[in-house]
Amino acid sequence: MTDAHVHIERGTYSLEWINEFITYALKRGLSEIFFLEHSHRFFEFKAIYRKVASYNEYQRSWLDRKTELSLDTYKELITEVRKHRFPVTLKFGLEVCYIEGTEQSVKSILKDFDWDFVTGSIHWIDNWGFDHKEEFWKGKDIDKTYLRYYELMKSLIKSGLFNNLAHPDSIKCFGHLPNVDLTETYEEIACLLNQYDMYAEQSGGLYLNYGFPELGMNQKMLSIFKNKNVKLLTASDAHRPEDTGKFIKEMVR
Repeated sequence: MTDAHVHIERGTYSLEWINEFITYALKRGLSEIFFLEHSHRFFEFKAIYRKVASYNEYQRSWLDRKTELSLDTYKELITEVRKHRFPVTLKFGLEVCYIEGTEQSVKSILKDFDWDFVTGSIHWIDNWGFDHKEEFWKGKDIDKTYLRYYELMKSLIKSGLFNNLAHPDSIKCFGHLPNVDLTETYEEIACLLNQYDMYAEQSGGLYLNYGFPELGMNQKMLSIFKNKNVKLLTASDAHRPEDTGKFIKEMVR
C-alpha cells in the first residue's frame, strides 16, 4: 500500500525524523511513502505568493510565518536519505500551490534537482485561501466558487508542471456543497489527467485534518475517475508521524 502525501514539516530535517514516519508506516502495512513539503515553506517560492499575501492582512501574516526555509535544506535532506536503505520505498517531492501566472517561475525553481514527483494543489482561488477559516466563506457564491476552483484545476493540469493532483475536491473542507451539476467538469478533469499522464489522490486529508465526514473524494468524482481509468493513489495528507498511513486501508477497500 502507498501513502502518497506525507508532510515532514513539524520536525527537523534528519534521518531520525524520517525514521519516525517509517515506524508508523510499517505498523500500518505500507510499502511506499511519498514525502513532500509545501512550497510556501521556502524562500525561493515567496514571489509566487505576492498577490496572495496582498489579498488581506491575515494571509500576509500567515505567509510570513510559514516561509522560513531555503529549499536547499530540503534538497540536502533528500540527498542524504537517498544514501540509505529502508524497509519501505521512499520518494521525495514538493506540493506546489498552483497560482495562475506563476508557471514560469515555478518551472525555474523546480529545475536542476531530481525530484521523484511534483504534486500540484489548489489552495487559493483568485488569491483567496478558501481552506483557512470557515468564516471567510461568508458572502461567497458557492456554485461560482466551485466552478472557478475547477477551472483553476484544469489550468493546473494543462501547465504540464506536475505529476500528481492533490486532494481534488478539497474545496468541500468546510461543508459548503454546490447545487450545480459537476458531472461534465469531473469528466473533463479525468480526461485531462489521462492526457497529461497525471495521477490523482484518493485523499483522506479532509477526514483526518478537518473532520469532514466523507473519507476520500466525493462518490461522483470517484466513480467518474475510475470509469475513465484515471490513475489513483491513496494519500493520508499526514502532517505528523503518527498519522502516516491513516485510513489508507479503508480507502483501498
